[in-house]
Amino acid sequence: MEDRDQRIYEEAAALWQEVFGEPPPVRADGRTLLDIITRSLGDTSYERLRSPYLRPSTIVGPGQPRDNARLR
Repeated sequence: MEDRDQRIYEEAAALWQEVFGEPPPVRADGRTLLDIITRSLGDTSYERLRSPYLRPSTIVGPGQPRDNARLR
């Protein structure tokens, strides 16, 4: 289990570096670092269904008709 915790810490420390441009100021576990990062970012809206990386034909959600032509 220590290997897993170490990998999580390394990923969280790398994310901290990307977000804040400096190494983490404290030696904390990965879970704590991720908690601090997510609390500091603030609220942002994210609408996955309007992503420029998805084509409308690949999005199917509740209330949307399915493309039966693709099923044949």
